[in-house]
Amino acid sequence: MIATTPACLLGAGAVTFAAGTTQPRDINLRPLGMALIGAAIALAATPAWADQYRQAADNAQVDCVVSNHELTRISLVGDAFASVSKITTGYPYNDFTVTNEPVRGDIYLSVPEGFAPGRLSFFATSRKGYVYKFACSVGGPEAEQIFVSNPAIAGEQAQAWEAKSSPRDAAVRLVQAMAANSAPDGYTMRQVAAAPTRIGNVTVRFIAEFRGAALTGKVLRIDNRSAKPVTIDPAQLTPAGSLAVSVTDRELAPHGATTLYVVQDGSAGA
Repeated sequence: MIATTPACLLGAGAVTFAAGTTQPRDINLRPLGMALIGAAIALAATPAWADQYRQAADNAQVDCVVSNHELTRISLVGDAFASVSKITTGYPYNDFTVTNEPVRGDIYLSVPEGFAPGRLSFFATSRKGYVYKFACSVGGPEAEQIFVSNPAIAGEQAQAWEAKSSPRDAAVRLVQAMAANSAPDGYTMRQVAAAPTRIGNVTVRFIAEFRGAALTGKVLRIDNRSAKPVTIDPAQLTPAGSLAVSVTDRELAPHGATTLYVVQDGSAGA
C-alpha cells in the first residue's frame, strides 16, 4: 500500500500517490532537485582520510592505529565508554596509558617515546553494556581519532525513529528526510552504482539507499530519453507493495530528468 502524503507536510510542486487511488497529491520536493541528491552521493563517496572508522559488534575485536607521540582518541557512536581493563607491566617503555574521559565517555591513549612492543591491546566496556577488544599498532606522530559504531545500536536508534509515528507516517517522514539529504537516526545511507533500466521512453537508475530497521528508502533518477515530453506514472516505475512514492517532477521535458523516492518494507530486496 502506498501511503497518503498530506499536502501541508510537503507543499506544492511534486506528486505522491495514496493507497487505492491514482490521484496525485502536491508535495514540495522541487526546490531540492537533482543537485541535492548529487551532492548527497558525492558526500557519501568522499573518504575521511584523517580519522579511522570501525564497525564492531559486542565482544568483537577492533583493529586500529595509535599515535607514537600524540594522543589517540577513541569514541563510540551512540554510546560511551564506562570502563577500561588493561595489564600494567611496571616497565615504562613497555606500558601505555589509558584515560577514560567521564563527560563524553571517550578513551584517550598515549604511548611513551620508544614504546618497545610496537602493539597494544586492552578491553573496554560501554555504558550500554557492550564489550570491545582493541588491538592497535603504533603508527606515526600525528594525533589519531578512532570512531567505533555498533550495528546493534544503530538498529535501536532506527527503531526508535520509526516508532515515533504510524508506519504510514514514518514512510512519509523518510521521503522527506531523503529529499533533504538527512539520514534519520540509526539509518545508513549508501551510494549505489546501478546501471539504468529502460522502461518505454525513460530510463530508471537506482542511485542511493537509506536503510533503517523496518523501512528502506530508495532514490532513483529518471531520464526522459525521447524528444517529446513524458508524463511520469510512479506506479509503473516502482515495485508492488511500496509504502510511499514521491516524484519531484511528474511532467518531464524532452531529455529532462527527475528524482523518484520510494519507501519499502525493510525486508524488501534492493
